[in-house]
Amino acid sequence: MSTRDEQAGLILLVEDNRQIAEMVGEFLERRGYSVDYAADGVSGLHLAVSNSYDVIVLDLMLPGMDGLDVCRKLRKDGKKSTPVLMLTARDTLEDKLVGLEAGADDYLVKPFEVRELEARLRALIRRDRRQVSSEVLNVGDMTLDTATLRLTRGGQELTVSPIGLKLLAILMRESPRVVSRRDIEREIWGDTLPDSDTLRSHLYNLRRVIDKPFDRPLLHTIHSAGYRLADLDSEVAASQTA
Repeated sequence: MSTRDEQAGLILLVEDNRQIAEMVGEFLERRGYSVDYAADGVSGLHLAVSNSYDVIVLDLMLPGMDGLDVCRKLRKDGKKSTPVLMLTARDTLEDKLVGLEAGADDYLVKPFEVRELEARLRALIRRDRRQVSSEVLNVGDMTLDTATLRLTRGGQELTVSPIGLKLLAILMRESPRVVSRRDIEREIWGDTLPDSDTLRSHLYNLRRVIDKPFDRPLLHTIHSAGYRLADLDSEVAASQTA
């Protein structure tokens, strides 16, 4: 296969369990993917930074450097936005929050069905390959340049995960309209919807970055309706002068 578009995708699998790695690698290759493999965190990080992958499948528990540190270094030091699907045996909400905060886009709890793994890979690849329009979005004192993925609020540059940026782009384009949970999930993950904690976890981490350090929140949960991104102070001031 000579080009990226002619193959299902180029995957980096970082997994120290040889049996799982062989099962996943053989299945994906039969399905038309190309798979690179690393058995430890240090080797995985080197491959992830040195090459361009469609998705990185990253085990949480790895020798040398665990998956959380690999993901953090990939995002912060390597400046890579490659989608990361994290494999973990831990299924508590707190564990999921930690993984997403480290920069993972999605997670799959072991043991898993390899067909579900492929479905999640396809969803991440479709999202990442989707054409990104070049526009500058503004809500209140927050600005997102969708071409450079530069996010600022009050002149301060902010760093959020790739999924967080996608969430912001959706909400900022629709602002101040309320966007339903279902619409957000389908826009990001397509037909392969995540479990109920995934979107909530991403929104929790997003709030920690874009709202918590500032005087007033921009991200609002509308009970039984969805989410909206809006500067409520500005809306009140505009209504009073109208």
